[in-house]
Amino acid sequence: MGSGKSFWKKKLADKMKTGGYDLDFLIESHEEKTISEIFEQEGEEYFRKSEAKILRWFTEKKSFVLATGGGTPCFHNNIEWMNQQGVTVWLDEPVAILAERLKTEKDHRPLIRHLSDLELLDYLTGKREERLAFYNQSAFHLLPEQINDAYFSKLIKQYA
Repeated sequence: MGSGKSFWKKKLADKMKTGGYDLDFLIESHEEKTISEIFEQEGEEYFRKSEAKILRWFTEKKSFVLATGGGTPCFHNNIEWMNQQGVTVWLDEPVAILAERLKTEKDHRPLIRHLSDLELLDYLTGKREERLAFYNQSAFHLLPEQINDAYFSKLIKQYA
């Protein structure tokens, strides 16, 4: 959450001349509800099942860039499935940077909407720890100094 996945999805898809997709947007379109509404009305378990189902729509696609939510790799064997389908990249921004970026977006994010700024930092730290085992399964673990056009260009050349 807040790591820049949607930003880099667009840049990579443009560079690769392929489709760029945002999993949360696809879920909202399919469910005809916002992510917040899905969480509020149906709960996280329902959301995660829908997320896994829509993720697997990409089985037949040959080339694409997909931005997933931060929790996507952690449920329904999604990280294993994503690694089988293509190249996974973890954008590992520092928690303090993520918290700063997310302060103004809390109303649109159901998992952090109710948190104060201090609680947000603690929450993100806890989520990172909780999700590390899944994130560490990514093919690439990019540190802040690697999250740039030059590094992504190298990745594209390697896998295009």
